[in-house]
Amino acid sequence: MPRRAPSSQDADGRCVCTVVAPEQSLCSRDAKSRQLRQLLEKIQNMSQSIEVLNLRTQRDFQYVMKMESQIKGLRSKLRQIESNRRTLLTKNFQEMKGKMADLQPLIPVLEQYKTDARLISQFKEEVRNLSMVLLGIQEEIGAYDYDELQHRVASLEGRLRNCMSRLTCGKLMKISGPDTIKTSGTRFGAWMTDPQAPPQNHKVWYMDSYTNNKIVREYKSVSDFVAGVESRTYNLPFHWAGTNHVVYNGSLYYNKFQSNIIVRYSFESGRVMTQRALEAAGFHNVYPYTWGGFSDIDLMADELGLWAVYATNQNAGNIVISQLDPITLQVLNTWNTEYSKRNAGESFMICGTLYITNSHLTGAKVYYSYSTKTSSYEYTDIPIHNQYFHMSMLDYNARERALYGWNNGHQVLFNVTLFHVIKTDDDS
Repeated sequence: MPRRAPSSQDADGRCVCTVVAPEQSLCSRDAKSRQLRQLLEKIQNMSQSIEVLNLRTQRDFQYVMKMESQIKGLRSKLRQIESNRRTLLTKNFQEMKGKMADLQPLIPVLEQYKTDARLISQFKEEVRNLSMVLLGIQEEIGAYDYDELQHRVASLEGRLRNCMSRLTCGKLMKISGPDTIKTSGTRFGAWMTDPQAPPQNHKVWYMDSYTNNKIVREYKSVSDFVAGVESRTYNLPFHWAGTNHVVYNGSLYYNKFQSNIIVRYSFESGRVMTQRALEAAGFHNVYPYTWGGFSDIDLMADELGLWAVYATNQNAGNIVISQLDPITLQVLNTWNTEYSKRNAGESFMICGTLYITNSHLTGAKVYYSYSTKTSSYEYTDIPIHNQYFHMSMLDYNARERALYGWNNGHQVLFNVTLFHVIKTDDDS
């Protein structure tokens, strides 16, 4: 701020005052300092993202390495069988050949993971070097061309986003766990975090029971959730139906009780922002999952956005997938599957593919998947350990790359392993 010097009078008796302003270079230094602080914050956020990518890649890489040894063993056996197959039963030969065909696509995947691991290490080194440069010039503004520095940060951000898009999407290959986070509530309920939240935001939301409840409990972190330290509660204007709610970009999406209406509730404003009926969707135990509980409409989110999974009379009670606009709740696109909603235990979306379990009880597995990208399905056989015998909620979180589950009054987490589909020159 300018400061006023002591006043005086001129020869004619008029008051004369002098205004002393800060040096122009000082203002310039303040502006550059703010810009540098902003760059430092960007670098710190990128460092956190890179650490997450590194953990994911290393975990999947270990799994792929195990598969590589199996592939090598099968290759040698297959060569031996090929040379002597006249003396072997045709059935045994076909089984071995089928196993080899299943594992063959993992070979290029392994090479891709080796490349990704090297790329992430390179990112970590670049971020470390850039952080040192920024810290070094904070005390000596002007020693580095700011525009060039900003260009380097923008370039690194772009490359990091490209790397993250490659590493976060893929085909589900394995579900491991669960890790039991907490035991609380009734047999049925839902708990979740926001996959669109900033990296420093780790809030948990908790919704007990599948009906006759409007209270959402909020916790600042998973550790607060485990300790039972609530930060806030929300009293929703309508009761919810089922346990298939989702928090996405700061809003709660849930099915209004005894209706096919989807409600978008903003945590920031504490009020309903949007309501919209999901046309023709069955509700109130017309087309629930195998466990019932008004689980007719399942809302979920993945890397590609917000989704609703339900069933209609027009599709003979089979599962329908609709992608929704997160703001208006309008249906953007719809796919009809041939899998009965009443025969599904639970389902979740990953990278635009719906994965369906065949039961909510012990022995459940991911049995069927439907790709919205290709409008095609396939039968799968991916075991999921139902540790507490009754699953009433299973939902994917793209930020954590994990499945959140409510397993008979236990809040659990499953890790997922995704493999990228890598096209070769031989692909048609």
